[in-house]
Amino acid sequence: MWHWPERVRVSGGFWLLAAWFALANGPALLAVILSAAALHEGGHMAALYLLGGRAEGLRVTVFGAELDTDAARLSYPRELAVVLAGPAVNLLCGLILSALGVWTAAGAHLSLCVFNLLPVRPLDGGRALQLLVSWLAGPEAGERAARRIGAAAALTLCAGAVWLMSRTGGSLWLLPAAAGLLAAAVRETALGGHPDFL
Repeated sequence: MWHWPERVRVSGGFWLLAAWFALANGPALLAVILSAAALHEGGHMAALYLLGGRAEGLRVTVFGAELDTDAARLSYPRELAVVLAGPAVNLLCGLILSALGVWTAAGAHLSLCVFNLLPVRPLDGGRALQLLVSWLAGPEAGERAARRIGAAAALTLCAGAVWLMSRTGGSLWLLPAAAGLLAAAVRETALGGHPDFL
């Protein structure tokens, strides 16, 4: 992993994927997508700081960005607000850009919002599901719900991505998403066999 500054880690796989995308689609579209992702993470960070937490680092990989925080000391409602702040920023930006007729940027923001709300960890939707159920029924119920729903959703979405790739002649841009979803399904299923999660 490449480190810059000290708390930001960027994998080599991310740089390869970004270069491949820029060569295939142009650097302008890559800049639009990366700016939507940066605003998404900025939404998480702003909410985190406003609610009394702090960021400890950022990891960027081929499957996306993940903010390391001390949010565990926040209450369930506050941590849920932090988790949903990223997609909320993308939704707001997408709506504003749509109203202005900036369709490509609006589409990038809205796609990022929808993708991140999928109920699969480590995506925001999976984490939000776990926090919401934990808040209402306790941490064990939250873990169980996130694991079961996340595994089912990840397997279904992975199968859908593979089906779509086969039907469209193989859009290779779906491959990282399919691989990430499959890895999430395997991880959640593996957690299911651990005694702590029964």
